[in-house]
Amino acid sequence: MFQTTRILTILALISLVWLAACQPAPGDGSEPETLSATAEAGLEVQYLEIVTSEVDATCATLSKIHAVEFGAPEPGFGNARIAVLRDGRRLGVRAPLSADEGAPIVRPYLLVEDMDVAIASAQATGAEFAMLSTEIPGHGKFAIYFQGGLQFGLWEN
Repeated sequence: MFQTTRILTILALISLVWLAACQPAPGDGSEPETLSATAEAGLEVQYLEIVTSEVDATCATLSKIHAVEFGAPEPGFGNARIAVLRDGRRLGVRAPLSADEGAPIVRPYLLVEDMDVAIASAQATGAEFAMLSTEIPGHGKFAIYFQGGLQFGLWEN
């Protein structure tokens, strides 16, 4: 019963993160002209990663509820099983890679134009990085940081 409740809680969090990230950016058109194209388009989740000890069960539940299909484990994504969504973005489910990932994690990877600038900006606000810019050949670059007890990823295509 506890595991089912935990999975449902994780799925609810995933839905909230995904819905919030897909909402249009608020604004009245008065934003400075120096905003990047990504900022002008709003916050974009490029990849949503779920880290859980129950990979197969999580994939099965998401598949049944949302009619998505997960592929075989992909080594470049930490052996995550990836579902490509209608808009081309990805949802990955994988097992923990280290003891630091013992608790379930829902980590949004937010699209950035320039990884180095994004990392410097996050560090300037106190973010601590678990991984700096790392390339996944053929897919782009990513980085992972912690702030306020949460984990975030950055993604550059």
